[in-house]
Amino acid sequence: MGIGGHEARTDSDSGDTFWAGLRTLTQARIGLGRAGDALPTRQVLEFAAAHAFARDAVHTALDVAAFSATIADLGLGTPIHVRSRAQDRAEYLRRPDLGRLPAEGPNPPAQISLERTAPEIGVVLADGLSARALTEHGPPLLGALAELLRPRYSFAVPVVATQARVALGDHIGAALGVSTVLVLIGERPGLSVADSLGIYLTHRPRPGRTDADRNCVSNIHPPEGLGYRRAAEVTAGLIAGAHRLGRSGVELKDTSRDLLPPPAATSLEPGD
Repeated sequence: MGIGGHEARTDSDSGDTFWAGLRTLTQARIGLGRAGDALPTRQVLEFAAAHAFARDAVHTALDVAAFSATIADLGLGTPIHVRSRAQDRAEYLRRPDLGRLPAEGPNPPAQISLERTAPEIGVVLADGLSARALTEHGPPLLGALAELLRPRYSFAVPVVATQARVALGDHIGAALGVSTVLVLIGERPGLSVADSLGIYLTHRPRPGRTDADRNCVSNIHPPEGLGYRRAAEVTAGLIAGAHRLGRSGVELKDTSRDLLPPPAATSLEPGD
């Protein structure tokens, strides 16, 4: 009860109707309200839970065996497992540079070179900063890419990369001898999304490529984020453009929307 026998109210009680419609358009935390000088208890608990999900996404390791078996079921071949030079998750987080380099010794890319068949498309499935994102969205996204691209391009055997940063794909793509490498990688978790996947496209991959040489399709996590089919369509458009230009990166633009049918015309009747 509040002062004078009246029940205490928070800003969220009176403003919830106003914010409800806007919350359906975004996963951002808006209109959280106030209870005294603090946030309402529910919002504090939801924030703590989201933070825990993000931490778990960063620190949870990929189950390589189970994931590789799922990828193999797609019919693109039995995946090869590649590790970066980072020895464990802690080192991977402390040393981003090591995540960009393949492990030393008998590990690929030397092993990958044995699989070279001059394919056009190479796919690297990388844990990145969210193995959860790769586990949940990697297989269906790769399925959508294969369905759209295989009639036109040849695929190399998939590569599963752990403790991986995007640039590790340059070494793998060069070892595979592909024209274009696609790195499907778990994106940095936030307090709204912990399972977002991104596709990084590099044409004519080789060690030393920079971010300016790549194109990115991000925020793939249906139903809230970009869907698998739409992400595959954008990627297909970028690949076609890269083959025409002979390069990817800042000069290559997404033209996939130009291929979509125009919206249906609508007519307004008197009184509408």
